[in-house]
Amino acid sequence: MIKLFGIYISKAVVLLAVAEVLIFFSSMHGAILLFHHIINEPVSNLESNMPVIYSLVMFSAMTALGLYQKGSMATSSGFLLRIILAFLVGGVVMLLLLAIAPMFVNHGQSVLSYGSALSLLGILVARTIFVRVTSDKILKRRVLVLGVGINADRIEESMKDKDTLGIVVVAYVNLGDRIELIDKDRQIVKDQSLLEISNRLAVDEIVVAVDDRRKKLPNHELLECKIKGIRILDLLTFFEKELSIINIDLLYPSWMLYTDGYRQRALNRTIKKAFDMSVGIIIFLFAAPLMVLVTIASLIESGGRDPILYSQVRVGKNGKLFKVYKFRSMRTDAEADGVARWATKNDSRITKLGGFLRKTRLDELPQIYNILNGDMSLVGPRPERPEFVMQLSNDIPYYPQRHWVKPGLTGWAQMLYPYGASEEDAKRKLEYDLYYVKNASTMLDFIILLQTIEVVLLGKGAQ
Repeated sequence: MIKLFGIYISKAVVLLAVAEVLIFFSSMHGAILLFHHIINEPVSNLESNMPVIYSLVMFSAMTALGLYQKGSMATSSGFLLRIILAFLVGGVVMLLLLAIAPMFVNHGQSVLSYGSALSLLGILVARTIFVRVTSDKILKRRVLVLGVGINADRIEESMKDKDTLGIVVVAYVNLGDRIELIDKDRQIVKDQSLLEISNRLAVDEIVVAVDDRRKKLPNHELLECKIKGIRILDLLTFFEKELSIINIDLLYPSWMLYTDGYRQRALNRTIKKAFDMSVGIIIFLFAAPLMVLVTIASLIESGGRDPILYSQVRVGKNGKLFKVYKFRSMRTDAEADGVARWATKNDSRITKLGGFLRKTRLDELPQIYNILNGDMSLVGPRPERPEFVMQLSNDIPYYPQRHWVKPGLTGWAQMLYPYGASEEDAKRKLEYDLYYVKNASTMLDFIILLQTIEVVLLGKGAQ
């Protein structure tokens, strides 16, 4: 695993991405040569730039549709849907470029069709090879876990979703945990030094997962393993690396104090603000026609009787209250009794138009005003209502820490976790929010914005 822009990425996925960029480039280059050979015309200088542009556009489309995420190929149907959407999105962008930019001069659309067909074939072959190779346990990182109790069982439970982890746990070392939850056939007794056990089992990483932190660990042996090139991880770091969360059931203040991250430099804040403003203006310009259509549809649905927008007080950075604006998606009497409620699946309060707006996230577009006004960011934790924040801060440890950054139009939790409608959902989403707060950067924001396209196109997480 390597860490790029605040995200842990498998080296195999990095190699796959590089290979696919080369496939896009070579496919388009080959298509240009083939097409011009058929029509017996020379390739123009401007047209020779097309493979580079095509590679960048298609790689961005593949990223946007989550095709480099963990588990993106968990099902063949889901994978094929993402591939089709990625090529549709990339194709539309290329057609727009061909229409408005003079960089491709001769037969651009014909060359694009040739290149797209060649690259689609190449990508399908590359992905087939990738699945077969990476499914082999020999190529997965081999992990030795110290502990057989509650914490070790957390790892065992996470291994049930095998498509999301690039590891295989070779054994659990019994160091005398009072509770044993790991099957006996998965346990080994420490009858040798950790280095000898690690060499015997060809271990790449050791995860310390004993239940009692005060328990005397074989620190000298762990250091010996580290010197020999075996990576040593605590359980919190293991879950951060493998699941992209900060597990709050394990979190303790000193870990946040001494770990990398949770730093907000003045330069980074300035760059993020400039990024929010510039991208926010671009989104507004492109979204303006859609907002006009939503306004007309809302007036038609209510007969002009009900308001188009609604505002609601939310909690922002450092606990500052502000009004968030959205297109109205619920009946005007949704909370006539004054009691704040989470939206639920098939919520009867949602109008027909509102259901569509929520599914496509069009109801969120007026929040661009909040971004340009400085109350929100493009990317950050979801802004919550003060009533919920007060309740959740009392019930969930570290909940106020999500307000160290501005709330966002989209975010890490919104992208990776479905819509939450309970305290348990809020707890699980907090683990993603704390991960974002720890690793926040402009490049991470850009990646999240790209992958939000997948959320919108596939309607993930909407209520």
